[in-house]
Amino acid sequence: MSPRPMFLRGTAACAPWVRTRLRTAPGAACALGLLVLLTAFLAAALPLAVDRYEDEGLRHDLATAAPRRSILEVSSPPPGLQLPTAAREEAIRETSLASVHRTLLNGLPDPVRADTGQSAYGVRTANPISAGERWLPRPYGIDPELTYATQSALPDHSALREGAWPAVHGEVATSTKEVEAAVTEETAKALRIRAGATVSVPAVGGGELTVRITGIVAPLRPEAAYWSAEPLLRTPSLVAKPTKTEPRYYWTAALLLPPDAAPALLATTGQPELYWRFPPNVSRLTAHDVPRLRSSVASLEGGPGLLKVHAAVGETATLTTDLDEIVSAYDGMRQAIRPVVTVAAVGIGAVAAVVLLMTGGLITGRRHNELALLRARGGSLGSIGGRLLTETAVTAVPAAALGLLLAVLTVGGTRLWSSAVGAAAVGALLCVALPVRTVLLHRRPRLHGGRDDVATLRPSRRRTVAELTLLVLAVGAVVALRRRGTDGAGGTDLLVSSAPVLVGLIAALVLVRLYPLPLRLALRYVARLRGAVGFLALARAGRSSASGTLPLLALLVALTTAAFGGSVLAGVADARDTAAALATGADARISGQADSAPLSDGLVRAVSEADGVREVARVQIEYGVSLPPPESGFEDAEGAILIGVDPLTYARLARSTGIGAFPADRLKPTGPATPKGTMPSKDRVLPVLTSPSVAQRLGDRPRDLQSMAGDFKVRVAGTVAHTPAVTGTSFMIVDAASLTHRQTTALLLTGDRLDAKALRTAAHHAGKDFSVQLRSEVRAAYVDTPMQVGAERIYTAAIAAGAGYALLAVLLSLLRTAPERTTLLARLRTMGIGSRQGGRLLGFEAMPQALLAAVGGLLVGRATIALLAPGIDLMHLALSTGPGSGLLYNAPLRADPWSLVLPALGVIVLTAAVAGVQAWWTGRRGSVTELRAGDSR
Repeated sequence: MSPRPMFLRGTAACAPWVRTRLRTAPGAACALGLLVLLTAFLAAALPLAVDRYEDEGLRHDLATAAPRRSILEVSSPPPGLQLPTAAREEAIRETSLASVHRTLLNGLPDPVRADTGQSAYGVRTANPISAGERWLPRPYGIDPELTYATQSALPDHSALREGAWPAVHGEVATSTKEVEAAVTEETAKALRIRAGATVSVPAVGGGELTVRITGIVAPLRPEAAYWSAEPLLRTPSLVAKPTKTEPRYYWTAALLLPPDAAPALLATTGQPELYWRFPPNVSRLTAHDVPRLRSSVASLEGGPGLLKVHAAVGETATLTTDLDEIVSAYDGMRQAIRPVVTVAAVGIGAVAAVVLLMTGGLITGRRHNELALLRARGGSLGSIGGRLLTETAVTAVPAAALGLLLAVLTVGGTRLWSSAVGAAAVGALLCVALPVRTVLLHRRPRLHGGRDDVATLRPSRRRTVAELTLLVLAVGAVVALRRRGTDGAGGTDLLVSSAPVLVGLIAALVLVRLYPLPLRLALRYVARLRGAVGFLALARAGRSSASGTLPLLALLVALTTAAFGGSVLAGVADARDTAAALATGADARISGQADSAPLSDGLVRAVSEADGVREVARVQIEYGVSLPPPESGFEDAEGAILIGVDPLTYARLARSTGIGAFPADRLKPTGPATPKGTMPSKDRVLPVLTSPSVAQRLGDRPRDLQSMAGDFKVRVAGTVAHTPAVTGTSFMIVDAASLTHRQTTALLLTGDRLDAKALRTAAHHAGKDFSVQLRSEVRAAYVDTPMQVGAERIYTAAIAAGAGYALLAVLLSLLRTAPERTTLLARLRTMGIGSRQGGRLLGFEAMPQALLAAVGGLLVGRATIALLAPGIDLMHLALSTGPGSGLLYNAPLRADPWSLVLPALGVIVLTAAVAGVQAWWTGRRGSVTELRAGDSR
């Protein structure tokens, strides 16, 4: 009886077995470890990257919001008159307010945290008080109105520029007749205030409180919440007083009193109130804090948190903030962007999983004979699978752990558990796939199995059922995506997000079933030719294993994912380009305030001579032109925008920008020309291009129109939805040469590499109110939130990863059959085949499947985009708040030719390159060496 094989004698042989296997194939182990490392890094980095840009997005939105919106402000009227005067005065002194401030600060619910450095408290007059001093400026003869505030910690947030800090002398009470105050430099300049000036404040009892200005200060951080929560403390303002005719303006400003001077404000007529302001500290907030943050803010506004505020301040205290609105807007954008990003994540995950399975299949195929022999000699499935599991785990587990570590170190983030799950899933997939595949292939001891040629093998019933199931899932995913889009109310739906992957999977299965048909037709054609290379190559391609269709699946899914990612980026770029074009109307725009100031001919000449300017379109714009009453007889106050243009120049501009293109002859006036030097007739009829709403209002017959540019009749000659000159949707375009009073109020410039400095210099010399708006600058303003930038980077990485995995799938596919092709070439060389013929043989053999994958990926990618485009809106990913963004109703998905063609060409080029290199290397080694290695089947 033969002794038991070494691998069956116990577990003591496991370590020597694994060590021996790793020593015999170190290159394969290193390559496997590198693949696991890269895949685990991607799987771990994705959730970390999402967390990072979502966290940065939350902090960005809170930090860039106006402080008056983001602060938590507690306000309360002063103690009531039923209390003694001394008690009322004591309640609003600095020590009492500071004690309440500390209580409120410590009582803020988690995760609401205040920026203590910018927090402030004090007493202010809720109603501004008119100042009657003669030396104060009065632009329209109206007395300025002043607010008095005892803002805390003034010396810590400002620098003294003139005079001395305001202080209290003794104990201030309601009977105090004089207090000191300070003003900012801007207030002093606007209201002509100097140190030593006094302002009289009327008191409730009929007397006066004198406020002496002792110092002029400069804010250290004017944009910070201390000064910006109430901008009047820092900057005076001209306020319009509503009148029946033209508005009249008067100054409003604030005077800053020392904190202990607050009791003096009780005697004024300004209705003083107490306040405590807490700007949020956003440095430690994360996206996972959003639910608790919204709950905490709601509690402070009308829940248990508000009860704590009442306990600290009083029952009359109120808390106001717009922090909940800012967080809600952020959460809405996050929920809109996350499903779109999930589509990319699912696609790359599917491609990576297929490539890992291909790697396991390559290892199993290379060791098929070895494992079959062990199985034939009595090896159990458990022992063989266990040893394969150990071999794979020794390489895969450390590589996955290293990938996780690299992701954490390079990307950062807070959701470590999801990254750990992703990296562990990569290692587990490879560790489990190899033993399971081996166990399934070697359930019965056998050395050789039957042929499973792709051209002759008939799919089993189980495979047909599985394919039909996948088809149903794919149809359901596409229908769901087209009906409700990616931003469903229920959050991210994995079935909807996997729609591109499922479409690619179904296409791969269909192509595998159709693949034998063109192969047989091509084989019949080359059989009639004289050369043997083509026939032999196609015959071998038809005899390839049906299990080799896994690379086709990987290629199609990878190419579809890359095409989808490129189309997303292309759609985002198109939406931004369109919004920028709608906002400016050209490559650059020069105009005065409200497009009403006339532009001189000198400015037009200077602009035309600037570098990069190709053409200048002169436009006359008049807003609020009254339209004639509709034919129904009902009259309203709706007006329109009259646009006078040069038809030829403006038509070229509209055509080049793609905004409301029209033929120039539509605006050509009919009838006799007006003699030079005479006034045009009011009865002349001018053709106009209008927006649809104005066309409906004017009707088909000529209508009278009165404007500052002249009185005439108009007839609608056509309609356009948008036009470059204005962003409104109610306009009329007319030939400027037909206007009675002609002038230029805006210049629309086209050209490449416009000299912005020269344009702004020319506009500044023409008038200080003229502004220059560049399309490129407006375009760049849309990418301003970390969430948008982060999502774009993920899609860019998805394209690169998809292309990389596609090329890796090609290499794995060719490596799987490389030994067999090498042996074939060696045998054919002994029969007289040349090196070039050998290269063509390998290339022709590999080309059918490469062409199938490339052409199929191209068609499937295009079809996937066409199927999914109606359900995907890229508005939140493409545009933030900015000029022109409100004019777009949606940002559709658009096929990007480069993302479709380049990866497909890469597959073909790589396949041909690998075949040529293998043929060259085989010829260099010689036929004897290869034939000595054994008979490869």
